[in-house]
Amino acid sequence: MIREANSRYPVTALTHPGMTGKNNEDRFAVSAFHLSRRNHTPVLLAVLCDGIGGHKAGEVAADLAVNHISQVAAESDGKFPLETLEKGIQLANQAIFQEANSDNSKQGMGSTTACVWLIGNKLFTATVGDSRIYLIRGDRIRQLSIDHTWLQDALDNGLITPDQMEGHPNRHVIRRYLGAPQPPEVDFRMKLANGENNQQMLENQGKSLNEGDRILLCSDGLTDLVSDAEIMEAFTGVDEKKAVSNLIDLANSRGGHDNITIVTFTIPSGIKPAAKKKTMIPYGCAVAAIILGIVVIAVSAYFLWKGLPWQKDNLLATPPALSTLNPIITSAPQHSATPDLSITLPAARNTSTPFTLPTRDLSGVDNYPAPNNNTNPALTPSAYP
Repeated sequence: MIREANSRYPVTALTHPGMTGKNNEDRFAVSAFHLSRRNHTPVLLAVLCDGIGGHKAGEVAADLAVNHISQVAAESDGKFPLETLEKGIQLANQAIFQEANSDNSKQGMGSTTACVWLIGNKLFTATVGDSRIYLIRGDRIRQLSIDHTWLQDALDNGLITPDQMEGHPNRHVIRRYLGAPQPPEVDFRMKLANGENNQQMLENQGKSLNEGDRILLCSDGLTDLVSDAEIMEAFTGVDEKKAVSNLIDLANSRGGHDNITIVTFTIPSGIKPAAKKKTMIPYGCAVAAIILGIVVIAVSAYFLWKGLPWQKDNLLATPPALSTLNPIITSAPQHSATPDLSITLPAARNTSTPFTLPTRDLSGVDNYPAPNNNTNPALTPSAYP
């Protein structure tokens, strides 16, 4: 991808340390690109990380996460966003783990991450932890990401009810984070409707956004104190910079016990995937096939009329037939082998797995090169030495 100085998507981002005097351990980065010299489809990458653990160590972990994820994405060609995000997140996890092991003062540091990769108007997301991604469309707001917390797991398994979540003592217990000894599972589920199962949420990756849709990333310093409805209402009747500032002020007025970071952008008019490029290759192939067919038919007709060249000598060497008053004409059919054109395919094996990660090749709309022409980014091993 080719980096651009300015984003073609209106972006607003703001971070605040909160009201407790703690160090701001939130980090974020927003990068703008277009796909290639020939394909100017705009690309936006937003990465938000919330550092955790240790004196200033959370800040170090968040820095490492933002830098590694952003760099891996910037060095890619943009054709495999999900695989690229996973590679960047796993490299960040490894870097944080190794840094923590090399310095006792950083033991236990880690970070969450919420990543949004927008190619044209197609949305891709990846999360680890409890930093969130929202979609605001019209008068509705939906949390696209799923929290990796004790509370969310308990709710999903029916151990608690939604009413019991507020004020629960385990509300800040995170089940996945960057910096763990084992690489965390990156969550590519994107919840667009109630009742979707995990596979359906995975298949939502790459869905098109509409003009005016708003994407919002935030750390839990906001969502612990401000409701989803209040987030949506903040953007009503004011510009987005004022809305973001008002949301941070609202969280701080309610205690501001944690760092607060918000990154938001909208889909402007005219942002679409690159138009499919027309090519004359299929037409040329069709014309060539027609010409070849005419030539074959003409040659076949000529030799059927004149006879085959290699049979001329045999025909001349045959003695003339003797005339009889009552000739008997026989025409015995010549046995010729007919090729068997049937193909027996082996029975398809059931290789389905409970969850299938969708792959999107985004060099252009419906005109992507076959995946075997591209090399998927290598993933990190399942554990670190």
